[in-house]
Amino acid sequence: MLRDRKYTIANGEAVQGPLGLSVLSGLPELPLRSPDHLKTSAELARLILILSLAPTIGLGIGRFAYALVLPDMRDSLHWSYSASGFMNTINAVGYLAGALMASRMIRRFGLAANVRWGTLACVLSLALCAISANFVVLSSARLLAGFAGAAAFVGGGALAAAIAQSRPERADFLMSLFYAGPGIGIIFSGLMAPYVLQVFGPGSWWIVWWAMTLLTAVMIVPLLLAPLGSSTLPTHATGTRFSIKPVVIYLTAYFLFGAGYIAYMTFMIAYVRDGGGGAAAQSLFWSLIGISAFATPWVWRGALALDRGGLSTTIILGVNALGASLPMFGHSPLLLAISALVFGVAFFAVVGSTTAFVRFNYPPSEWPAGIAAMTIAFGVGQTLGPIVVGAITDTLGNLSYALSLSAAMLALGAILAAFQGKLVAKSHAP
Repeated sequence: MLRDRKYTIANGEAVQGPLGLSVLSGLPELPLRSPDHLKTSAELARLILILSLAPTIGLGIGRFAYALVLPDMRDSLHWSYSASGFMNTINAVGYLAGALMASRMIRRFGLAANVRWGTLACVLSLALCAISANFVVLSSARLLAGFAGAAAFVGGGALAAAIAQSRPERADFLMSLFYAGPGIGIIFSGLMAPYVLQVFGPGSWWIVWWAMTLLTAVMIVPLLLAPLGSSTLPTHATGTRFSIKPVVIYLTAYFLFGAGYIAYMTFMIAYVRDGGGGAAAQSLFWSLIGISAFATPWVWRGALALDRGGLSTTIILGVNALGASLPMFGHSPLLLAISALVFGVAFFAVVGSTTAFVRFNYPPSEWPAGIAAMTIAFGVGQTLGPIVVGAITDTLGNLSYALSLSAAMLALGAILAAFQGKLVAKSHAP
């Protein structure tokens, strides 16, 4: 899974593809080497851990921590669930745009600049959320967080892949340090935000944003000072067309995953609070999602090795749906804790299963275009999911409907993936 991700991140440029969609086209292998003064695995690991601060800030905190502040913001600002969901919808729009434009920005400004400036913009977006209650300003901040977080993640992943390649025997371990970033950010925000709200009381949502701004401002310092270099990607690229028809069922399943998981991540803390869960319960629930990320590579190693169409995605997505459905049976702390662990350990792995599917079913020249198509389907799903689920909740008047719909979309996605067979074998590298 990690090797596939390295290839995906290190190769790609936005070009016009079938149906007018922007997809990634194959590029030469990333021509980067780790800095000459880094000789030992420990030094390489330390640099990749510093790079992991980009997804820690941009994704784990800048993107996902909104769910922790949402209940107090909704009460204080008198938002509907639709308005609440829109904040994650606009964030997803920014993320999709940033992911599709990342290669062009990297070519123009370089990898290190994209990582540093993208992460700085994420810190700025947190400050914007703290200084204004205006809906337009907050929406703009969430859009910026999504766009900048994606740019920093792609650039950081490419640099991490280049560093890891200098120690092939340790590459998987080194890359796992980078991809632990979002989980670390979830844990940090989960240990902080609920208690800040508890100490300062209702209406203190803006204090939480300031606290996260200060936290990320400290965390970004090593990233700004690290010797990341200034390498850029090569300018030559060739177009690769990708046929959607053979995998339309699989793309639909991945779309449903995008819509279903983000609804759970948006509204679940509100559900815990509405059920009487205080700061400790909210903190524990959110932290368990982050902690489960560290078990993902070991839990799903066998499933990700299955070269049988959409079967691995069906298995993982089915477990994801199970975790999302558990809260429908009550507010028991034990039940909610199990839900967080089961949901978390699966949702971090679904992306890896789609990468494996592309690798098993397409020649290397089509891998970037195939993963780009998956990313677009996923991006559209997570863009529509929060606002649609929020609107349904407003109409029916109960947050439990949002979680039920979330679990249903994940379950339907798992079922659809089961109907995706292995594609006609092509001649390509194993």
